[in-house]
Amino acid sequence: MNIVLLDSCDWISDQQVRLTGRRAHHLTTVIKVESGDSVRVGQRNGLCGHGTVLAVENDTVDLSVVLHQSPPDRHPFTLVMALPRPKMLRRVLRTCAEFGVSDLHLIHSYRVEKSYWQSPLLGVDRIEAALEAGLERSGDTIAPRVFQHQRFRPFIEDVLPELSAELPVFVAHPGNHPKLSCDQSTPAIVMIGPEGGFIPFELELAAQQGAELRHIGRRIFSVDTAVATVLAREIAS
Repeated sequence: MNIVLLDSCDWISDQQVRLTGRRAHHLTTVIKVESGDSVRVGQRNGLCGHGTVLAVENDTVDLSVVLHQSPPDRHPFTLVMALPRPKMLRRVLRTCAEFGVSDLHLIHSYRVEKSYWQSPLLGVDRIEAALEAGLERSGDTIAPRVFQHQRFRPFIEDVLPELSAELPVFVAHPGNHPKLSCDQSTPAIVMIGPEGGFIPFELELAAQQGAELRHIGRRIFSVDTAVATVLAREIAS
């Protein structure tokens, strides 16, 4: 935990919070804080700063808090991704939060099993827990917004044009295409397919909306590796 996320219900005065549960347990048993220690904190969806430990007792930790820093910059890519298998979804959500993605659109695709959409991991609480883990690891306070689209064609024909009104759209897809360059530091929409990739019909529909094919390497990647590879392009530039 590289940042302690604070919720509105934690505040017991203008400059003081009281932590209980998982966060207090982590501070006392893993970090082993004592009175006077300083920890990095951040208001969820708000500023970052530091907290000074005032008291540790009865499974609670009281902090004096100063918030004075903006959260890390957002990633310029909006991610559109075919829904991965459930065991991979949590890792993907955490990775998106770690990289500071603002918007993640999970979409259906021919090679996505319909049963994936019934996964309990798509519940609001489970998604928030996975995103929170990424925020705590990366020192961020703003989680990605996650949208779910269970029909491919309506997303491509109705939603994507609105998202891409002023943005380029790239489809990460193996083949003899231009490379998704490391200098893509301006906002863009990047689409990542399922295991096995988008089928030709789906690629054609995307192309009709102006999407361009880009490769991210000569090897074939799993979905979670492809997500990290795409998002790291901007970081490495």
